[in-house]
Amino acid sequence: MTPRVTDSQSRKDNVLGIVVEQYIRTVTPVSSGYIAENYNLDLSSATIRNILADLEEQGYLTHPHTSAGRMPTQQGYRYYVDNLMHEIKLLEAEKNKIVAEYRQGIRELEFLLEKTSEVLSQTTHYTGIISLDGAQGKIYCRGTSHVVGYPELQDVRQIQGILSALEEKERLLKVLNRDLQNKIDIYIGQELTMKEIQGCSLAVSMFQIKNGPSGRMAVLGPTRMDYERVVSTLEYMSELMQELL
Repeated sequence: MTPRVTDSQSRKDNVLGIVVEQYIRTVTPVSSGYIAENYNLDLSSATIRNILADLEEQGYLTHPHTSAGRMPTQQGYRYYVDNLMHEIKLLEAEKNKIVAEYRQGIRELEFLLEKTSEVLSQTTHYTGIISLDGAQGKIYCRGTSHVVGYPELQDVRQIQGILSALEEKERLLKVLNRDLQNKIDIYIGQELTMKEIQGCSLAVSMFQIKNGPSGRMAVLGPTRMDYERVVSTLEYMSELMQELL
């Protein structure tokens, strides 16, 4: 359970974090009553309702007309990623599964890159993308079928736009090859330069193969992607690739 909160900003941070993480898990707007009943914030439902209203006024949350609950905006996800996201580690069983997948016959660089995009997708349940520095137009992309399963994407044209964008290698490379400001950079919604994928989020990391080439690995998912899991997966995979081949 979440510990007691005291000052106003801490209250807002805690409530926003709860809404984001609950919405990521359930794709269901989160109400003040649910937070009061399930989290030990020592705050009344009315107080939480006021905090939710403040967060909505500040642009971090919104609410569907048919629901009393709130859901994060792109601004809310950005604040969460920059300030509230916790560092998590993959379980040993998950790491062992990833290593086992890799050890199934990797002998060539191309197979390694294809396998990496596949394992990224399998582990995160989003789309895994790999590009190699200097290999213009060469992208390995697996898990595009996950796009169809995002509950928030009900517009067939939007889904088709995302799938089409993943086929446009040159444009996608321009997004992947931005100068990274951090070990892992996360672009949310309209921060992406490709209009077709602005309903998504993209997490990008660099990798360096031991005695081999470098490149970018990325995960593309909905804006409500499980950021903590995606970041921990990219961190582990980029370290693992240094030991392969």
